[in-house]
Amino acid sequence: MGRRTTRTTAVRVELTPEGVHTRARPDTVAVEEPLEIRVDGESLTTTMRTPGDDFDLALGWLLGEEAIGGAADVATMMHCTDVDEDGRPTFNVVDVSLAPGVRLSPGVSARRSVTTSACGICGSDSIEAILQRARADIRADDTPLSPEVLTGLVDTMRGQQRSFDRTGGVHAAALFSAEGELLCIREDVGRHNAVDKVLGWAAREDRRPGIARVLLVSGRAGFELVQKCVMAGIPTMAAVSAPTSLAVDLAEQAGLTLVGFLRPPNFTVYSGSYRLNLP
Repeated sequence: MGRRTTRTTAVRVELTPEGVHTRARPDTVAVEEPLEIRVDGESLTTTMRTPGDDFDLALGWLLGEEAIGGAADVATMMHCTDVDEDGRPTFNVVDVSLAPGVRLSPGVSARRSVTTSACGICGSDSIEAILQRARADIRADDTPLSPEVLTGLVDTMRGQQRSFDRTGGVHAAALFSAEGELLCIREDVGRHNAVDKVLGWAAREDRRPGIARVLLVSGRAGFELVQKCVMAGIPTMAAVSAPTSLAVDLAEQAGLTLVGFLRPPNFTVYSGSYRLNLP
């Protein structure tokens, strides 16, 4: 398995009344490497990611792209033993074998792409199309979520961000129950990769829609992340930073509770406030 962090030499610059001072020192940075996802030998996408939890990432991506219907559609996943220029294995290719009789959804091959660690396009044509294809109607889930529980999630997630502690250069996504229990956390240089890793884990663990009540992300709530949450049937999404306009539009139409600027003890609700029992 590839390294999640690596050491490099950096120069620390400090400005003082006496002038500019520099000091060379070792620093830890997050590893960013490509991961190619193949299905039955066909290359579908290459994404820049932090090595680790690659099978969850591959499964989460396939589900998010609606390439497959569920975790049961996958028979096996394995790393191909590709090597670097020094002959060392890189583990940068995941080969997915589908279960007997299962085929990729039509049109998936046509959407083959290269994705950077910045959030990418998820391939949906419109909000209406997303709502039609969602696996569960989250409007029907009115399970309450306490504001006190919600504000406690950030510290819980932050306490588990091991790679961020070492590098300051990765995002996190985490699943929580309505009681605030941490179910899963994943880190990655890409926001969308961190979410795909979490949703892939949930699929492998057969976590039915609704069991995980909150998806928390460390950055902003962009459209593509809200889309993944809606498609997975999770009724609440919270972000440490701001949402985008299209993300709010999708959340409102899907019945998703969307929270931004979750920085204890405060937060801002953009849709679905009824789940929070606010005064």
